[in-house]
Amino acid sequence: MTNVIIADHQAIFRAGVAKVLAVEDDLRIVAQPQTMEQMLNCLERLRVRVLMVSTKFLPRFAEISALTARNATAILVIAETSDEAAAFVAMGAQGVIYRSINGPSVVDAVRRVARGENYIYSASAAADKIGEDHVGIRVRDRLSDKELHIIATVVRGFKNREIAAELCTTEQVVKNSLRSIFDKIGVSDRLELVLFVLHHRMLAHATASVRVDADPPRLKRSIITNAAGPGLSALMKM
Repeated sequence: MTNVIIADHQAIFRAGVAKVLAVEDDLRIVAQPQTMEQMLNCLERLRVRVLMVSTKFLPRFAEISALTARNATAILVIAETSDEAAAFVAMGAQGVIYRSINGPSVVDAVRRVARGENYIYSASAAADKIGEDHVGIRVRDRLSDKELHIIATVVRGFKNREIAAELCTTEQVVKNSLRSIFDKIGVSDRLELVLFVLHHRMLAHATASVRVDADPPRLKRSIITNAAGPGLSALMKM
């Protein structure tokens, strides 16, 4: 049994990956820390073979490396689209995946680094198999560019108000668009949407090609000032 920690600040993606791994008989998720302190505490207490870790936690890589070395824990970095994999390998990581990765490749990556192999997920290599994803192709053809952009932000953990800021629109427009996306794909919530993307190479590749800020943006002043007067104070507190 391979024990795995998923350390990621993006709750939706973390939950999606956890569900993908949980169905595998040889993989066991022992913790899902969402902060640096939680992750370091887990590494202190638990014996794990693979640590999946967001780049947000890498500023303290020396501490992570020291703790993982105790139990020969392999480090699998969850990188952003614009990141260079070579930089993480140079730091000492055994593997690198991107948030555009699909479900089967996540499983393959964890198993490979657990066996002591190095693994770097290549979005271009995955694109070679897109033609086999007939369901993903049909769904992609039904989505507008705006809807695909929204899906890309959801995969990256953006909230509705952050998506609205990214697209220079309102939260209500985002909510309406999400309902339309859910209906087109046949899912009921954000987690199911992320799982669908993870399971379909076409959508994983398509969302990876969308240019989105690595971090959710702050609310833009124009959106705040254009909000209705009575709701402004409530908006500022969100």
